[in-house]
Amino acid sequence: AIGHPFILRCLSLLCPQTEFGPQDWLEKFRMSRETFFYICNRLRPGLAPHSAHFHPTLPLEKRVAVALWHLATNVEYQTLSPLFGIGPSTVQTCVREVSYAMVLLLKPLYLRLPDEKELENMVRIFRTRWGFPHCIGALDSLHIPINPPLRLSADYCNGQGWHSILTQATVDGLGQFWDVSTAFPGSMENSAVLESSSLWDFMGKAQKYVLLGDATYPLQDWILKPYQEDESLTQRQLQFNYRLKRAHSVIENAFLRLKARWQILLKCDDCSLELLPTLVLACCILHNVCEAHDNPFNEEWLEGTEPTELPKPCQPAPAAMEDGRAEQVRELMCQYFENCGEG
Repeated sequence: AIGHPFILRCLSLLCPQTEFGPQDWLEKFRMSRETFFYICNRLRPGLAPHSAHFHPTLPLEKRVAVALWHLATNVEYQTLSPLFGIGPSTVQTCVREVSYAMVLLLKPLYLRLPDEKELENMVRIFRTRWGFPHCIGALDSLHIPINPPLRLSADYCNGQGWHSILTQATVDGLGQFWDVSTAFPGSMENSAVLESSSLWDFMGKAQKYVLLGDATYPLQDWILKPYQEDESLTQRQLQFNYRLKRAHSVIENAFLRLKARWQILLKCDDCSLELLPTLVLACCILHNVCEAHDNPFNEEWLEGTEPTELPKPCQPAPAAMEDGRAEQVRELMCQYFENCGEG
C-alpha cells in the first residue's frame, strides 16, 4: 500500500486533468508538469511495458517519477521505497533504467557536439552576452564526492584528499552543456582528462574558435586561460583576465544550478561506480532540458551546494602541455579588449 498522501496525489498527477500545483511539480521533480510529460513521451520507446526489468503494471510515468525524485533529492532507495509503494530494488531499477533511457534517447537531442551553424550562433551569444569574441564555450571540471571500494581508494582520492569521480564539461554562453566526459577517477588532473577526451580532437579541428579555461588547463591556440596573477602584469593583461574570468563564470554558474537542481551530484553514496557516469550524464541532459524549456529555478536549492569541507582540486596544467604559439592568440585578445575599451 502507498501510505504517503503526497504520493497518492503524485500518482494521480499522471492524468493531465489532475489538479496539481506548479510548485509541487517544481519542488519534487524540479520541472513543470509539461516538461515531465514531455520527457515521459520521449522516453517511451526505451521504457516499453514489456521490458523484463519491470512489473507490467508499473506505469512508465511512475518509473520516471521515481527516478527524477531520487536524482533531485538524493533520498536513499530505502526511504523512497515506501513513498511509492515499491521495493528498494525496484526503486534502484527505475533509477538505472530511466537514466540509461535518457542517455540513449535524449542525449542526441540535448547534449551533442554542435554543427557549423550552431557554432556560429554560439560565437554570437558569447560575444553579445559576455563580450568575448570567437568563443564557443567555457570549460571546467566537476568533482563529485563518492565512497569508492577500498581497493580503489587511492585512484579516486583527488588532490585535496577526498574521494571523487571527475567530470569534464563545456557549456555555451547560455550555460547549457554541449560536451560532457565523465567516469574519470578523482586522482586524474584536468589536463590529462582533456587530452584523453573527444573534445581534444574536436577542438583541434575547429581552429577558428576558442574555449575558456582556468589555470588547470594547458594554454592552446583554442584554449585561453588567465595570465598568472603577479605584480608584473600589464593593465591590458589584467583587463584580459577580468574579461575571461567574467565569461568563464557561465560554467561555474551552470555547475551550481546543475548540483542544486539534481542533488544526487552532491554526494553519491547510494550508487555503484558503474552506474554513476550514466547518472551524471542524465543530470546534465535534464539540466539542458529544464533550461531549454524555461523551467523556473528556485534559488533556495542553492543552499548547501558548496560544502566548505570539500575544497576543489586545482592542480595547474604541466608546462610541457602549453603551446607556445597560443601566446600570440592571447596577446591578440589583449589588443582587442584594449581597443574596444572597458566592458
